[in-house]
Amino acid sequence: MTSPAAQRFIDRVNDRSIVIGIVGLGYVGIPLALAALRQGIKVIGFDIDQKRVDDLNAGRSAIKHIPMDLIVENAKSGKFVATTDFDRMAEPDALLIAVPTPLTKYREPDLSYVVKTTEAIGKRLRKDQLVVLESTTYPGTTDEVMRPILEKATGLKSAEEFFLAFSPEREDPGNPDFGTSTIPKVVGGDGADALAMSLALYGTLVVKAVPVSSTATAEAVKLTENIFRAVNIALVNELKVVYEAMGVDVWEVIDAAKTKPFGFMPFYPGPGLGGHCIPIDPFYLTWKAREYDVATRFIELAGEINTRMPYRVVDKLAELLDSKGHKNLSDAKILVLGIAYKKNIDDMRESPSLKLIELIEKRGAHVEFHDPFIPVIPPTREHAELTGRKSVPVDKASLAGFDAVLIATDHDDVDYPAIVAGSKLVVDTRNACARAGIKADNVFKA
Repeated sequence: MTSPAAQRFIDRVNDRSIVIGIVGLGYVGIPLALAALRQGIKVIGFDIDQKRVDDLNAGRSAIKHIPMDLIVENAKSGKFVATTDFDRMAEPDALLIAVPTPLTKYREPDLSYVVKTTEAIGKRLRKDQLVVLESTTYPGTTDEVMRPILEKATGLKSAEEFFLAFSPEREDPGNPDFGTSTIPKVVGGDGADALAMSLALYGTLVVKAVPVSSTATAEAVKLTENIFRAVNIALVNELKVVYEAMGVDVWEVIDAAKTKPFGFMPFYPGPGLGGHCIPIDPFYLTWKAREYDVATRFIELAGEINTRMPYRVVDKLAELLDSKGHKNLSDAKILVLGIAYKKNIDDMRESPSLKLIELIEKRGAHVEFHDPFIPVIPPTREHAELTGRKSVPVDKASLAGFDAVLIATDHDDVDYPAIVAGSKLVVDTRNACARAGIKADNVFKA
């Protein structure tokens, strides 16, 4: 049986009078806001980036694949507002946190964004508010990190005077088949009331809310989903190396294997892992596992294989330049095609293309890039030296100036026949040319 405070919250969800606060207006926060606005729920968005806030209030977004029509409409009516004023955190009935959880340079969890956000909430938290963390993290973060900060700052007790939950984001940027509202949401609460409140809220925003027994379980669900992908990608990356030595095309093997209607799920090799989750999540679990003196050899081996892929691609590029282009990599001019971490989006978080550029330039080559979705490389945590570099145009004249084109991202909006026809050497890490039906002597897979 829910408490009176929890029931009041649920009633406000049902009649759409609830106000939601979303902390972090990026690739997770904005789609979440749109899901709430579609249900007629007022949203206050919080972010530390004043430009992002100003752009959103004006109906602009730096994220190309997210439509702004609903933001514009609701900004005019007052149903949506973005702000850097964290003193307004007392206004919403629920605060949903969608901030980054990166790794340190030592591959350990960096919870600084979560901690700072929780401290900011703690200064304003009022009785009966629901606080939900959506950021990917290790099991125990909500209970062991967030709850003590909030209880100490406010003197209020979780599960009695305020409510705390974890519901991992499940965004897949650029996926035309699944968006925030159509993806089931896993929810774990600190106590029965927090769970009931979160289920009511997310059950309104998405197609289905899936309850689990605790916040730690919900945190583990997210890690499991992405570690599953990381391990299987590592497997096909290793198979690619093995089959290449045998003269077998791993892409053809996978295409044939996936015709089996059971017992096989296709994963594809590439130049390395990208995105905010898959390259990072395994390290969150292996770090936490050490606290319990548990080895994670299988997961760590997968991480090692995936981490080495950019190095192998650059070695292959150098080998092909030498044997086919009669050119040393140190004297070459290379065009990297695609800087986003996956095709058809402008998201370059943890993109392997950044590492590829770094490695190629360390070996003395001159590198430029072309990406129809990313005109300029924004600031990044680990590749500050690339900030501000601009995408170069691709045409017959410009292609003639490069010794090789390295396809790192297989955007659909690229004329691959023209790329191949105008290039001396094409090194394809995504099987883009074969999928475009191109067979040419100057195209090689890596």
